[in-house]
Amino acid sequence: MAHTTLPGSSGTGPAARPAAADRIPLLDVLRGAAILGTLMTNVWIFASPGSEASVLRGGLALPDPLSDPSPATVAEAVFRFLADGKFLSLLTILFGVGLAIQYDSAARRGEPWPGRYPRRAAFLLLEGTVHFVLVFAWDVLMGYAVTALLTAWLLARSERVRRVAMWTAGSLHLALVGLVTVADLAGPDAGPEAPDAAAVALYAHGGYPDQIRFRLEHALALRIEPVFSFGLLVFLFLLGVRLYRAGAFAPTAAGHRIRVRMAAWGLGLGLPLGAAAALGGPDLFVLGRYGLAPLIALGYIGLIGCLLDRCPALPGAAALGRIGRTALSSYVGQNLLCMLLCYGIGLGLADRFAGSGPWWVMGLWAAVSLALAAGSRLWLRRYARGPLEAVQHRALTARAGRAGRADRR
Repeated sequence: MAHTTLPGSSGTGPAARPAAADRIPLLDVLRGAAILGTLMTNVWIFASPGSEASVLRGGLALPDPLSDPSPATVAEAVFRFLADGKFLSLLTILFGVGLAIQYDSAARRGEPWPGRYPRRAAFLLLEGTVHFVLVFAWDVLMGYAVTALLTAWLLARSERVRRVAMWTAGSLHLALVGLVTVADLAGPDAGPEAPDAAAVALYAHGGYPDQIRFRLEHALALRIEPVFSFGLLVFLFLLGVRLYRAGAFAPTAAGHRIRVRMAAWGLGLGLPLGAAAALGGPDLFVLGRYGLAPLIALGYIGLIGCLLDRCPALPGAAALGRIGRTALSSYVGQNLLCMLLCYGIGLGLADRFAGSGPWWVMGLWAAVSLALAAGSRLWLRRYARGPLEAVQHRALTARAGRAGRADRR
């Protein structure tokens, strides 16, 4: 991979931006919201019969409040609709923002790019693989690591190359979503399949080694989402870079105007279209989750940014910011907690409350979210980084130090 030597800190361009050490509070709050938002979707996977395997049988399909307008069904449908795909898109955009910040940091130090970044991506891939095998089959870190390598290379190219890559990836992804949606509409009506009895028994009563074996044996099927959505990942990573460089997260008047436009378009257009897709049934599921959700995610960014512009001490913002500062640890931690609470290897809540309605699942989400807020607050009182962030930092710093000493010999 070719290295591009970046300019120093003088002049204009990326190197002239504020130091990365000067944290942007809005980004931390958005990361915290994205982490808890992804849990709003993942908690239903942990709580469903067959858990991780249920997704392969349509387990993420939203309930239909039109056919069953009971309070429980309506509450579950709204809860899941507000989260499904939106916060995952938000988290993906923020990964692109983080990559742009690291690029700028390297520029200020006068270091070549991508330099040591492939090591960081490799470490993220390792973390994601361990997370996939030991904790949660629908891990996002592995896909992010691969996408980050491509995006890092594109950051060393011209703006025109990045723009072409971004819109090409987005167009190919939309074409794929369109083809799948047309095929679903043209095919026979089919709702979610019945849970696989063996998978239900595995997660309700099986041992931990058996669950690991299941993930390894079905790795190709369980890794299908990042493959299917790779074009979207590339698009959103590069969109995050563009938004950051346009000042969309900066505490400035220009940044506020961008956030207002994102809120207006993302929510004003995205929410009605997304709601229509959700009410249209399972045939429009792919369109809603992988086509319209990213637009709504932009609306969420704009809305949260505008609220913080008006009220920097917004209730809950500080807690979200702390979760955002420990985003990697919180993401893995919430999945680990849900695994121990829901599976038979722990408390087995999914089996105990099977068929009892959605309220306990929403309560579980609230309880885990409060645990993350309390845990991140206590941890950050003593340490500057989250536990997994600290491990990553020490491992990469130690390796960089050894490499530097070898170069000086």
